[in-house]
Amino acid sequence: MWQQEIWDAETARRYDTPGRGMFAPQVLAATVDRLAGLAGAGAALEFAVGTGRVAVPLAERGVPFTGIELSEPMIDQLRGKADADTIPVIVGDMAEASAPGRYSLVYLVYNTISNLLDQDAQIACFHNAARHLVPGGRFVIELGVPELRKLPPGQDAVVFTNEPGYLGVDTYDPLRQHLISHHVEFTESRQARLSRCQQRYIWPAELDLMARLAGFELEARHADWSGAEFTAESPAHVSVYRLP
Repeated sequence: MWQQEIWDAETARRYDTPGRGMFAPQVLAATVDRLAGLAGAGAALEFAVGTGRVAVPLAERGVPFTGIELSEPMIDQLRGKADADTIPVIVGDMAEASAPGRYSLVYLVYNTISNLLDQDAQIACFHNAARHLVPGGRFVIELGVPELRKLPPGQDAVVFTNEPGYLGVDTYDPLRQHLISHHVEFTESRQARLSRCQQRYIWPAELDLMARLAGFELEARHADWSGAEFTAESPAHVSVYRLP
């Protein structure tokens, strides 16, 4: 399976970037604050729990927690931070794997739903979330907005990051709604390190339709975890869907 090839032992070892990027304290604090508030007195389930970037601090808040994760090397990294009693993890695909019990909150962070490469699998992910939720429970998704408006005529690539030692480029296939993120890391030598991740991007309106097919209603959409207003210029969104 292609996901297992990408999220291998080498990727898992290099995944965490303590103190910067998505691991920056201000980013992580806002994420955990919002999710803890949405979980309330109930339990939380994270689809694609990864190395526990969000799971560990959320569990430390006292939120009863379970994760689903396809990559065993990512789970191995998580086990260096928390044991299976603190954060139990079901090994499997987030579109179909089942976790025991029912939850007040199911969530996906940092574009993870786009790792499912076709629409059917993404819809199945919504249905899987609904199966795990109590009535009135919420499914939260953090997702980028496709940057197709930045594409010059006749070109299919956008530079999304250019900083010392690193270049990030997205290449788009609009017919299949696919993009590949290319991450190029430079050292002082002439060598460069390339890694790539394929995704299926989703427009907010399409995401809302997927939610409706699974029985959800859109409760809120913001530009980030702190609750900033979502506008036509927002590069990403945090969408909260609720079961009636």
